[in-house]
Amino acid sequence: MTTLPTNRKTLRWQQATVLSTRDETPRARTFRLALPAAMPHVAGQYYVLRLTAPDGYTAQRSYSVASAPDTSGQIELTVEKLDDGEVSEFLHDVVVPGDELEVRGPIGGFFAWAGDAPALLVGGGSGVVPLMAMLRAARRDGHPELVRLLVSARTPDDLYYADELPGPESTVIWTRAAPPGTARPVGRITAADVAPLVRGGEDVYVCGTPAFADAATTALVEAGVPVDRIRVERFGPSG
Repeated sequence: MTTLPTNRKTLRWQQATVLSTRDETPRARTFRLALPAAMPHVAGQYYVLRLTAPDGYTAQRSYSVASAPDTSGQIELTVEKLDDGEVSEFLHDVVVPGDELEVRGPIGGFFAWAGDAPALLVGGGSGVVPLMAMLRAARRDGHPELVRLLVSARTPDDLYYADELPGPESTVIWTRAAPPGTARPVGRITAADVAPLVRGGEDVYVCGTPAFADAATTALVEAGVPVDRIRVERFGPSG
């Protein structure tokens, strides 16, 4: 495994301008930001976003970059609106194009994919965000065969990037409700879901809640993937 270092310049805070927003699901929105001092990112990295109240109180959260690496000086962050989430609620309910947001990044090396080797991507819910950056990079660079993406979503309404994600590289499984005609019964991820996607020797990137990450890792190991080939990024509550 190759782990990328974090450049010290990425730890500096800067004011990013919101260029546009778009809804991905009823509870997820993508924010396109222009950075005054952009640093090249690698698919799988994230930015920290900080809000500061008039009284000086601050709150910050980490959000994965959804866009493929490029030289535009712009990034996309997809944010799920959480109940009582002080940062996510502000972003969804208050922020509009033209506003400025304080960010720093890109950060992270362990979960980053350089785009030059086969990878299996396994995401649950909003855990698809950093994996989408990888898929977008592979497609843009003309090497979609490098990645295989498995996404677990509760219902069709909960699927991020529904208009873009489908393709020969991607597979979607449903845990609560599936579209008509879906052959696989609804349910959690199993070894039978991941086994057909395992080629052998590739790095595997798993992203989701702790419960999803644990279930996916177990399924991957049962499907024959060595534990030391699995990179896991967990977020949110464990329930």
